[in-house]
Amino acid sequence: MVIVDTSAWIEMHRRDGRDDVKLALQALLDAYEATLCGPVEMEFLGGARPHERDRLQAWCNVLPYCRNEQTLWRKAATNFAKLRAQGIQAPWNDVLIATIGQVADCRIYACDKHFELMAPVLNLRLYKPGYLGMYANENDNF
Repeated sequence: MVIVDTSAWIEMHRRDGRDDVKLALQALLDAYEATLCGPVEMEFLGGARPHERDRLQAWCNVLPYCRNEQTLWRKAATNFAKLRAQGIQAPWNDVLIATIGQVADCRIYACDKHFELMAPVLNLRLYKPGYLGMYANENDNF
C-alpha cells in the first residue's frame, strides 16, 4: 500500500496540476494501492472548497484507511526530535504522516520535499512511479 500525501491529492485535483502526478496517482488508484490516513484526510478535506467537500469526502470513503493508536503519536514525537537533531525542520503533520507510513509498513507518495529530507533519517520508503506514471512495485526497476 502507498499512503498518498495531501500534496499529491491537491496536485491531482488542480486543473493545471502536473500531469506526471495525475498519471501516477490514477495508476495507484487503478492498482488499488492508494491509501489514506487521518492527517492527510484532515488537510485535504479541511482545505477543500465548500462546494467540493461532499464529492471529495465520498471519494475518501472508498479508500483504504490506515488507523493508528496512541503509541503512534509517541513514535512521531521521537521521529520529530530525531529529525530536529539532524537539522531537518519538517512540519509536525508531515512527520506524523511519515510515522504512520513506518508503522503501517507503507510507502509514501508525496510532492512535498520534506518527505525526501526525512526519508534517509527515518528510513522511509518513498513511492516512485514507474514509466509514464505506471504503478511500480517496490522492486521494479524502471
